[in-house]
Amino acid sequence: MEDGYRLPLSRWEADGNIHAVVLSLHGLNDYSFAFDNLGQYLALHGITVIAYDQRGFGNTDGVGVWHGSERLSADLVTMTALLREQYATVPLYLLGESMGGAVVLTSLASAPLDVDGIVLVAPAVWARSSMPYYQRAALWIAAHTIPGTQLTGEGLNLQPSDNKVMLRALGRDGLVIKSTRVDVLYGISNLMDNAMLASNIVPGNILLLYGKNDDIIPALPTCELVERLSHNGTTRLSAVIYEQGYHMLTRDLQAGLVLEDIATWILEHEKPGVPGSDMRSYCASLNGPE
Repeated sequence: MEDGYRLPLSRWEADGNIHAVVLSLHGLNDYSFAFDNLGQYLALHGITVIAYDQRGFGNTDGVGVWHGSERLSADLVTMTALLREQYATVPLYLLGESMGGAVVLTSLASAPLDVDGIVLVAPAVWARSSMPYYQRAALWIAAHTIPGTQLTGEGLNLQPSDNKVMLRALGRDGLVIKSTRVDVLYGISNLMDNAMLASNIVPGNILLLYGKNDDIIPALPTCELVERLSHNGTTRLSAVIYEQGYHMLTRDLQAGLVLEDIATWILEHEKPGVPGSDMRSYCASLNGPE
């Protein structure tokens, strides 16, 4: 980056002619290898996938420390400009998984990005106003008194995926962060809040994917995001829900369906359509009678 900070890159090159390039941003405590499954699949369909370890994650300096939402967004803006220069005549897409989706949304709201479309995979977007008051208070107090305390999430009984083999592999991966500092959680909470606000103004073609069994980001804030993107006047949104999907959609047991939908949507970039079940109907049912 312009300040000399190095972001390790992973690349999955398209077989034959390049039909599109996808710059992918990983989620909290993960790193670029999170997209190995996605990268291998899209490469077979003529789509090059490039991912990097975001600051504070993977193989970067200062791992485990929150470097700031503005810095994460600035890195994305720089990377997008570099790729647009390298692939001047090829459609360029951004894909954000979980925290990566929040970084994409806040970046789009702060700077115009020359991209052809956005894919949001289980985006970590949750307005602070909709969080339980005790959660907001406890997080603020902890971040301002014991920011370096490490939390593991044990005992929360959350299931990020039904792919147990993949989850065990993550547990053995030394580059996947296993415990999170309180100030990092506070930073990600601010990022999620800002991403929700950004959804009121972000432009362009967006494909949003969400799993009905997502234990990490609740359905209600995700439906609020869908509502905002549907009515901001600048977004062309396709929102898809997967009945058997969890938070890690591209690595779940039914990942093949998700990967196929992503490839189809990207390859039809001039007139992208909804590849699966429309999430708007699901969101309407949450607000309707039992």
